[in-house]
Amino acid sequence: MNKLISALISLILLVLISGCTTIKQKTDAIVKKENEKLSKLIGSSLNELQMNLGKPDEDFKNEKGNLVLVYNTKKYGIPCERRFELSSNKIVVGFMSNGCF
Repeated sequence: MNKLISALISLILLVLISGCTTIKQKTDAIVKKENEKLSKLIGSSLNELQMNLGKPDEDFKNEKGNLVLVYNTKKYGIPCERRFELSSNKIVVGFMSNGCF
């Protein structure tokens, strides 16, 4: 009886661990795709960025004096924030994405 319970518990743990790995792999693939999409915007002008993403929810100047545009959305109740840094001549030089998939 003890062997049966131990085998059953081991089987359940194996299924749970493999399920978590699958979810992590899927999430990593989605994040990679998001970063590839946003990377294509580096070198774009302010107008091109706004044509692709619309008007930002927030904008401010960072410590370097560059303009930062912030886009906030929600998917499945999870907040997503995308920040784009623009140089003094209004060209996208970097981005950061949190919680987006």
